[in-house]
Amino acid sequence: MTEGAGIRTGGDAGELPDDLTAAEAGMWQAFRNGSVYDLSCGDTVVDDPHGGHPWGPSRTVRARIVAWLLLAGPPALSGRVASLKLAGVQISGSLDLAGGTVVPYVEMKRCRFEREVRLPEARFATLRMVDCSVPRLEAARLHTEGDLHLPRCRFHNGVRLTDAHIGTDLLLNQAIVYRDRTGRSIAADGLTVGQDLQAELLESHGELSLRSAKIGVSLSLRGARLANPYTRLALNAPQLTVERSLYLTPAGVGGQALSGTTPARGTRIQRFECRGGVRLDDGRFGDAVDLERARFAFTEDQELSLRRVQTSELRFLGEQPGRGKVVLSGARVVNLVDRASAWPGPGSLHMGGFAYENLVPQGPFSLADRLRWVAAATAEYAPEPYERLAAVLRAGGEDEDAREVLLAKQRRRRETLPPAAKLWGYAQDWTVAYGYRPGRAAVWMAVLWAVGSLAFAHAAHPAVDPGGHPPWNPALFALDLLLPVIDLGQVGQWQLRGGWQWLSAALVLLGWVLATAVAAGATRLLRRG
Repeated sequence: MTEGAGIRTGGDAGELPDDLTAAEAGMWQAFRNGSVYDLSCGDTVVDDPHGGHPWGPSRTVRARIVAWLLLAGPPALSGRVASLKLAGVQISGSLDLAGGTVVPYVEMKRCRFEREVRLPEARFATLRMVDCSVPRLEAARLHTEGDLHLPRCRFHNGVRLTDAHIGTDLLLNQAIVYRDRTGRSIAADGLTVGQDLQAELLESHGELSLRSAKIGVSLSLRGARLANPYTRLALNAPQLTVERSLYLTPAGVGGQALSGTTPARGTRIQRFECRGGVRLDDGRFGDAVDLERARFAFTEDQELSLRRVQTSELRFLGEQPGRGKVVLSGARVVNLVDRASAWPGPGSLHMGGFAYENLVPQGPFSLADRLRWVAAATAEYAPEPYERLAAVLRAGGEDEDAREVLLAKQRRRRETLPPAAKLWGYAQDWTVAYGYRPGRAAVWMAVLWAVGSLAFAHAAHPAVDPGGHPPWNPALFALDLLLPVIDLGQVGQWQLRGGWQWLSAALVLLGWVLATAVAAGATRLLRRG
């Protein structure tokens, strides 16, 4: 006789062990046969693993018998593949497979675990737990060659997948996870997933932690609801790497909704909602970060933090957060797809050093709105956001809009200057719009020339040298006063007295102001070029 898990077995490895309950004996035979072992009674209320209806001994197997089958089970029957496929079964005790290598295929549907499932450093080919009730899943450094499926499961004290390696897909669709003693719902720092991590319609009550995780294809949180009223962060994922896209978008609800696809028209949808801070600092996303219709509910000290994120496309198309902050400082984006109504107001947006190459607005987003967007992000004057916006507009062939942005930059800068410099700034603005509207100088010159010509036509103008002077020409006299560096031979030939002297002095002064403003504007334009 040999011993295994405290149960006596006969000499034949395929012989049914002694001391098994009827439910365990049936499970043993189903394992050898590779068939589904279903103890459901057919009553949906009774069979609900998350309900309160008790399951008696007829539906209960011991966790150590399950572990025995998986780690050192009997051989398969001839022509069969040994596998553990349970449905509607209650597992008593703690299922502990720590450090073990599980070769058989494992699938558990609508099962109820009385105590935690322990899988740290275990190795599986594929593990599927579907619609199960689990007090806690402890699976740090778990390794699977294929999938880890946990859809529709409920975890009452959290899930730990720290440094786990999932060969293909990790599925958490419609799972409900409550926090553990540390406040985390899912602790998956350092997680590696070979293909997709799908957590669509996930309910997370606590902190979802994905620090330094690596996802081989896409990470989908479509329709997920994350809530963490206990600490600042509901999604904590700095240094997250996703080879393709991160989806914080709506998901279709109902049997016809297909996972990973855009819900068809008429399908009832559930938006991504987050009640708590989001931290995606230093993340790398190959294709996109998609926030289509995402809804964030922050407190004053919480934020959507995208510091130093790098992605080909940022789709900032969610609802405007009522409180909290949006931080894009140091982020680098190729395409910024956004709408005016998605951005928060002044004091709630920070994007110092935010670099983007193309603007793709969805819906109306006027230049005035875009300038308000920049102003909202700069509580104090900073030139870089204006210069970045101007460069993007200029690259898109919108030179006039680019000049308007740079003009707005100068006007914003003027607010920070001392009084004398501020007055000079107003003079440049009124005359030539800081050089960005040089045609305005010609208009001012024409107006002053016309006014001066009409006025001097009625002025007394005795000659300085009665014997030799040109004919009196009020238009040339006014123009000679306005052009400070050109001598038309009029000003030195005539004497003006009283108010006419003051008018001529005013025209000289205004001429110098115009010339200096034009020179300053030209210098600025040349420096920009």
